[in-house]
Amino acid sequence: MSKTFFRSLKDERGSVESALVLIPVVLLFLVGMQIAIALGIRNNNQVISQSGASTRAISGNLEAHDTLIRIKSPDKFQELDLLVSHRRSVIPSLVPGIAALLGRDLTSSVSGIAVVEAQR
Repeated sequence: MSKTFFRSLKDERGSVESALVLIPVVLLFLVGMQIAIALGIRNNNQVISQSGASTRAISGNLEAHDTLIRIKSPDKFQELDLLVSHRRSVIPSLVPGIAALLGRDLTSSVSGIAVVEAQR
C-alpha cells in the first residue's frame, strides 16, 4: 500500500507548481487586456471628439460641453475662434479591485480641437 501511495504522489508532481504559476499568469493577462481596452476606448473617444469638433466648427452648432476660445488674428477682417470639445466615458474594469486601488473610477477623458473661421 505504501508503494502505491508514493507512486501517486510522484505522478502528481508539478500540479502545485502549475497552480501557483497560473494565478500570476491570469493576473498578467487581465492587466494586459485592461490596458488594451483602455487604449482602444481612448483612441475611439479621441476620434469621435475630434470629428465632432470639426463638424460643429463648420456648422456652427455648438453643444453645452464645448468651449469657445477667441484667438487674436493679425488680419483685422477675420477673427478666429478655437473650439474645444470634451468627451468622457467609463472604462470597464477587468481586474478586480483596480478602481479601489487607484481610488477612483476608470474613465477616459479626451478633447478635440478645431478652428472656427468666422468672417465678421
